[in-house]
Amino acid sequence: MKQIINYSTDPYFNMALEEYCLMQLPANANYFILWQNQPTVVVGRNQNTLEEINASYLEEHGIKVVRRLSGGGAVYHDHGNLNFTFVVDENQDFANFEKFTRPVIKALRRLGIEAENNGRNDLTIAGKKFSGNAQFKHKDRLLHHGTILFDSNIEAMVQALNPSPVKISSKGIKSVRSRVANIREHLSVPITIEEFQQILTEEVFQLESAYAAYQLNESDRQNIDILRNNKYTSWDWIYGTSPAHNVRKTATFSWGNIDFRLEVKRGLISGCKIFGDFFSLRDTAELESRLIGTKYHEEELRKRLVEIGLHQFFPQSEENELIELLCRR
Repeated sequence: MKQIINYSTDPYFNMALEEYCLMQLPANANYFILWQNQPTVVVGRNQNTLEEINASYLEEHGIKVVRRLSGGGAVYHDHGNLNFTFVVDENQDFANFEKFTRPVIKALRRLGIEAENNGRNDLTIAGKKFSGNAQFKHKDRLLHHGTILFDSNIEAMVQALNPSPVKISSKGIKSVRSRVANIREHLSVPITIEEFQQILTEEVFQLESAYAAYQLNESDRQNIDILRNNKYTSWDWIYGTSPAHNVRKTATFSWGNIDFRLEVKRGLISGCKIFGDFFSLRDTAELESRLIGTKYHEEELRKRLVEIGLHQFFPQSEENELIELLCRR
């Protein structure tokens, strides 16, 4: 395991760094990164950005918006939030969040705080969320990253995010504010976020035979900047386009929310977009394209969905629940 030292708080550079580490750095090593963003909303790969953010609040307060590689829900970052990233050789660890959150729990235990995994991708203290985690797989490499609310501006988070009423009601909560907490609130002895970073780093490398740092060289930085400027700052990547739709199928499952929007013309699916905070094993753009041209008729649609194999995209789903969602009238 090598640690990449990253002092950037530019969200576009940091997203590009993660992708570069996953897809370009030598695959014969695993990598660990601790990093922070200036005030930013980071939306999941499959989300409809405009439906997840309070655009007027973000503009008024100069808060950035960026889309990440992984699925899951939108999160708020600022200088009181610490982010961690692992890039490793994938060994059937997709959706195995506990393996990567274990060092966080151990670091907090050293500080006298008991934290636990709660739900599909959250860490909580006394039932309140302080960390959300997400993953993305590329070939034989896996990226796992998570947030840690250390001393974040909760009020700004509440104002910046626009969670769907379905998501809130499904969790039995009244607001974002009521279900999140900062680590700072639970410390018996105050420490800085820099001190916490050091403790977490020690826990990550506790079982490693030797600590190693990877310094980004000039070539690395140039390539990351190209990715930053060409992809992560682009309107198409951040916001994308949602096609006109005349059929919408939505549901909340144990593994996430999903929202299918279909344009049906002359009985055929002519447009498809899939939104949600789910974690997909394969790019849903492939699924969207493979549905184009399918007859919007229960028997034909069911046959096509079986051929495609939805479990290849949503491995946490039950065998037929998505087929039933799409085929029901």
